Amino acid sequence: MEVSFTQEIESLRLGNGQTFHGEGILAITKALLQSGVSYVGGYQGAPVSHLLDVMVQAKPYMDELGVHVEACSNEASAAAMLGASIHYPLRGAVTWKSIVGTNVAADALSNLASPGVTGGVLVVVGEDYGEGASVIQERTHAFALKSSMVLLDPRPDLACMVHMVEQGFRLSEASNMPAMMELRIRACHVRGSFTTKDNVKPALSRHQLIDEPASFDYNRLAHPPVTFRHEKLKGDERIPAARHYIVEHGLNEHFDGQHQDLGLIVQGGLYNTLIRALQQFGLADAFGDTAIPMLVLNVTCPLVPQQLTDFCVGKRAVLMLEEGQPEYIEQELATLLRRSDIQTPLHGKDMLPNAGEYTAEVMANGLAKFIGRYLQDPATQATADAARAWLQGNQTRRAEAAQQLQAPLPARPPGMCIGCPERPVFSALKLAQEDTGPVHIAGDIGCHALATFEPFSFGHSILGYGMSLASRAGVSPVMKRRVLSVMGDGGFWHNGLLTGVQSALFNGDDAVLLIFKNGYTSATGTQDIISTPDDDAKNSASDKQASLAHTNQTIETTLKGLGVQWMRTVNTYEVDTMRATLTEAFSTPFQGLKVIVAEGECQLERQRRIKPWIASLLKKGERVVRVKYGVDEDVCNGDHACIRLSGCPTLTLKDNPDPLKVDPVATVIDGCVGCGLCGANAHAATLCPSFYRAEVIQNPRWFERLVHSLRGSVVRMLQPS
Repeated sequence: MEVSFTQEIESLRLGNGQTFHGEGILAITKALLQSGVSYVGGYQGAPVSHLLDVMVQAKPYMDELGVHVEACSNEASAAAMLGASIHYPLRGAVTWKSIVGTNVAADALSNLASPGVTGGVLVVVGEDYGEGASVIQERTHAFALKSSMVLLDPRPDLACMVHMVEQGFRLSEASNMPAMMELRIRACHVRGSFTTKDNVKPALSRHQLIDEPASFDYNRLAHPPVTFRHEKLKGDERIPAARHYIVEHGLNEHFDGQHQDLGLIVQGGLYNTLIRALQQFGLADAFGDTAIPMLVLNVTCPLVPQQLTDFCVGKRAVLMLEEGQPEYIEQELATLLRRSDIQTPLHGKDMLPNAGEYTAEVMANGLAKFIGRYLQDPATQATADAARAWLQGNQTRRAEAAQQLQAPLPARPPGMCIGCPERPVFSALKLAQEDTGPVHIAGDIGCHALATFEPFSFGHSILGYGMSLASRAGVSPVMKRRVLSVMGDGGFWHNGLLTGVQSALFNGDDAVLLIFKNGYTSATGTQDIISTPDDDAKNSASDKQASLAHTNQTIETTLKGLGVQWMRTVNTYEVDTMRATLTEAFSTPFQGLKVIVAEGECQLERQRRIKPWIASLLKKGERVVRVKYGVDEDVCNGDHACIRLSGCPTLTLKDNPDPLKVDPVATVIDGCVGCGLCGANAHAATLCPSFYRAEVIQNPRWFERLVHSLRGSVVRMLQPS
């Protein structure tokens, strides 16, 4: 990986009594080492990418501690690592992104939760929920419930989060249950400090090897008939043990307040936002002191019935703040109160939205209803009226803004990077469909999913990372034209090779697969994969500006080994060639899997690689040539087909310099990386010849200066006076 975490790695070495400053997910990383973890694995993806990225780059330090670090090919392989903790007192941690990763890991997790664990297990999940999320909107809570796993949801305070990591391992060992810790985006990136402890070298590790394997014990297998016993153990022993540990060690927090007859119960991860909302009503201060008693659930599964009923008994009303749907905690709490014949009114989704992120404004709206009904004293009502005015003011300002705009603001969806090697392929696909007609396109997760936005609007389905080829299996046989499946090299290794390619070959499917080979798992932070160019290729000084994608042929070799007979590898920036190749794939009489490997290095990684190199050349005073594309304003006719075909952020509009022409002209602004797509599109689509290619030379040689001076003189002579 080209992104450096040097500073973060150094913070992992902090010892007893020192102070860590940083963001939440890095504090979690440090907490794992303080807990004596033996092995760490996972699959990258926001918001928890830093945990694995830092560990991978800190391998020399991990080796000092004896901690094994593995960058896994997908979440299922990460979850399967945890099998090491079934028999042995090894603490293990893995990480991935939210429910989509948990779904991939489901098989291994279920088979881990059934026999239970001996060593502590912690799964750190980036709970990517709300309007800022990039995945389907589901909750990890459902999985913890159905598999009887501990679910931690720590209060977003670094000291609390670190404490819950350490306690999470102990809770897992005390109950023999795997533990999951969900971290929302804000918790991952909340900044703060905590007092560190010394890192703990694991008792069993790469330095302290296990002498003999555990003796065979059929009861430790996830296999019938012992799985029936496991199910009884969950309810009879493990969950009670977990509840006992939660109470004994005070993992859930109770904050007292002056209004003893009311109560708030909240998931730990929502605590900071709730305090902010309470401040609007004058019911909390900046230090977290609350006027309404609060039970903060740092452990949301399993719940402790006695703890909940004790908190609710004798109160006039309790408000449950639970983000997302269904309301698992609220339903269980309502059942507990009914069984205990406690008549305390319980509110939750009746006052708060059923779905969506609970922001401070959303919570304040719910609190306004709760306070309006149960807090009638004049002082509170006066503050509540001010809070309602604040909420109403927000709505009024939105209405006024909408009225002044007279139309909704245009959508600003994310887009591909400038010079992205995937953009020209989708341009070629637009052109190819002019010849073949529209085709059904099975999309996939990754940077290429951004082609679902304008100007391409490609993709009829997205059903999972690397699942595009498998997802077309049902529709392909009933379509008149061949179906196209789009997949990245990250998705290919994550899932696509087996679920898609192997299945299509086995069934003899007549399918077209387009693989973007950019050399990295780019959408998750440009992490290395098995088809990433090696360090020698990256560090080669002879041709720094060349694309590196062609230096690793692992994908092509794998496909040939599986038996793919029709395969083409095309440079992504050659739009005309890519168009012809796509047209051929859709029309060839060959029946079977047809694979097009679109080869072009991730532009982010390319720029990270060449910019320091160019800077070093300039510092030495050496000659540097940079390619830049532009538009001849006198030739541009204002049709703008080039923009509709490309969508590159640096290809935009400006006022026409000709006073007799009204239509704006196309222009290439600063930021162009010289990928050549605009010119290639103009050539492939036979557009106007207004694009030109220029070379910007820094530190030119003496004869180049002379030629430039002569050219300038000739141009000035030819210009009218």
